[in-house]
Order: sequence, then C-alpha cells, then structure tokens
Amino acid sequence: MAIRTEFDQSLRDLQAKLLRMGTLVEEAIHKSTEALIKQDNALADAVIDGDDVLDRLHMEIEDSCMKLIAMQQPMAKDLRKISAAWRISVELERMADNAVDIAKSYRRIAGQLYIKPLIDIPMMSEICQQMVKGGLDAYIKDDKEMAIKMSELDHKVDALYKQVFRELLAIMLEDPKTIAQATHLLFIARHLERFGDHATNIAESVVYLATGERAYLNE
Repeated sequence: MAIRTEFDQSLRDLQAKLLRMGTLVEEAIHKSTEALIKQDNALADAVIDGDDVLDRLHMEIEDSCMKLIAMQQPMAKDLRKISAAWRISVELERMADNAVDIAKSYRRIAGQLYIKPLIDIPMMSEICQQMVKGGLDAYIKDDKEMAIKMSELDHKVDALYKQVFRELLAIMLEDPKTIAQATHLLFIARHLERFGDHATNIAESVVYLATGERAYLNE
C-alpha cells in the first residue's frame, strides 16, 4: 500500500509539472502574438528568453517519466498515463519553439507599418491557446470525447491559415515591396498552424490513454 501511495504521489507531481508546462506554453503563444499586435519588442524578447525555462521543464518531465517506469513497474493503465505525459511534453516543447519563432519573426519586422490589419492571426492564436488548455484538461480528466472535440478546432486554425495565405499572396502580387514583411507574416501564421497540429497530437495521446488504441485525428 505504501508503494502505491508513493507512486500515486509521484504521478500527481508529474501531472503538476505537465500542467505548469502547458500554462507556460499558453502564455508564450499569447505573449508572442501580443508582441506582434502591439509591436512590443520587450514582450517578444521575454518569449525568446523564457524558452530555457520550458526546455528545463520538459527535461524534468522526461526524467520523471523514466524514473516512474524504471522504479515502479506500473500497470498498463498507469504506463499509458506516464507515456502520454511524456508525449504531451514533447508536443508542448515544440509549441514553445513555435512561439519563439513567432517572436523572432516579429522582431524582423518590428517598427514597420503593417501591410494589412492583423485579424486572422490573433484569432488563430486564441484558438491555439484554447486547444492547449483543452488538451491538458482532457489528459487530467482522462476524457476521450473532450480530446476529440478539442482536436476539431484544428479545422478552424487551418481555414484561417489558408485565408491569411490568400490575402498575403494577393498583396505581394499587387506590390512587390511588401514581399519581405508578408513573408514574415506568413511564417507567423504557419507557426500558429503548426500549433494546431501539435495540439491534435496531444488529443491523440489522450485517446490512447483512455482507450489503449491509437487514433489518427483530422486526417
């Protein structure tokens, strides 16, 4: 009984770290797009500088997963819980890298008058933040249906990305002087589109956790 109690506490500690990482990733997405919208260089730099914290947290989660597997020899359901935590942390780490890339892309066009109003990109960011939160909630609650519902938001992200692509392409064709800025805005939209893909991967991990079966969502 004491061994199981220790295992349960270690698993709760692991989940707490994962939730913290998810919160930090949500903040990174928000701050990187806020930096773009408000043309806030300090905010962009904070996202770039904060990536080390997320990298360390990812490594801590990985270490915790390894120790739980090696020392506790968990049962099938517990093993899936640990495996899902590790896989989700990988996706969160990649999302953090995307947030840094958004901040860096913004820094390259900092101070410029934008060639179009920023409407779709902020919408993409808001949806991506919802997806991160929804994915972590689904993991903690072991809720397959919640995970699948979250993954369906990726369709909205993809549609907005295509809209941004079309608009920026039209602007570039009309005025070649806009190509440099438009390219960076396209990069930013593409990074947000990748957020949706990573969040969908999180949903697939939750479905595996809940059912023991592999799922391929939104293909």
